[in-house]
Amino acid sequence: MADALRGEWLKAWSGKAWIILLVCGTYMSLMTSFGYGSEGDMALDQGSGDLAAVTDDVVRAWMMTFLFASLYGAIVVTREYGSGSISRSVLVTGRARLFGAKLAVGALVGALSGLVAVVFSVISAWGVLAVYGRDFVWTTETTLIAVGLFVCNVLAAPWGVFLGWIIRHQIASVVTVMALTLLMDPGLQRLAPKAASYLFTIAMSAIYRDVGHTLLSPQTALLVIAGWLAVTGFAAYRLLRVRDLT
Repeated sequence: MADALRGEWLKAWSGKAWIILLVCGTYMSLMTSFGYGSEGDMALDQGSGDLAAVTDDVVRAWMMTFLFASLYGAIVVTREYGSGSISRSVLVTGRARLFGAKLAVGALVGALSGLVAVVFSVISAWGVLAVYGRDFVWTTETTLIAVGLFVCNVLAAPWGVFLGWIIRHQIASVVTVMALTLLMDPGLQRLAPKAASYLFTIAMSAIYRDVGHTLLSPQTALLVIAGWLAVTGFAAYRLLRVRDLT
C-alpha cells in the first residue's frame, strides 16, 4: 500500500492542473474578500456595521477553495481515464488499493488546500481591512470559521474523488461538481431552504458558519456530509469493482 500511496502522491502533482486550480481559487477568494471589505467599510462609515462581522465575512470568503479541492479530487481520478492509463494503474496496483490510495491522497491534498485557505484568510483579514485603514478583529467566531474552512476542504476532496470514479470523464465530472456547487444546490436552496440544507454543498455552509440562510447545526451538518460521502463512496467503489475500465 505504501508504494501505491507514493505513486499516487507523485501523480497528484504532475501537470499544471493543481497550479491552475490554486491560482483560480486564490483569485476568486481574494476578490470576494475585497468585496466584503468594501461593503463592510461603507457600512462602518454609515455607523451600521460591525468590524468583527466584517472580519468574519472576509475570512469566510475563502470557502470558495473547497470547490477547487473537490474539482482536483475529481481530476485526480478522471485524467487517468482520459489518458487511458487507468488500466495500467489497476493492473499494477489492484482496484481496491488504487481506490484507497487515490482517496487518501485526495484527502491529503484537501488538507493542504485547507491550510492554504486558512493562512490566506488570516492574511486577507489583515490586508483587506488595512487597505481601508481599519484593524481586523479576530474573535472566537472567526476562529470557528477558519477551522470550518479547513474541514470543508478536507471533506470536499474525497467528494470529488468519488464523483470522479462514478462519472469517469474529466469534463463531465468538472461540470457536475461546478453545477452542483454553483447552480443546482444554491437554486434548490432558494426554492426549498429547509430541504436544501441536507444537500452536500449546502451542509458545508453550516461548517464554515455561513449567515443569512436556513442551515443545519454544524454537528448535524457533519453527519449529513458523512452520509453523502458514505453513499457516493460505496457507489464509486462498487462501480469500480463491477464495470469495465474502458
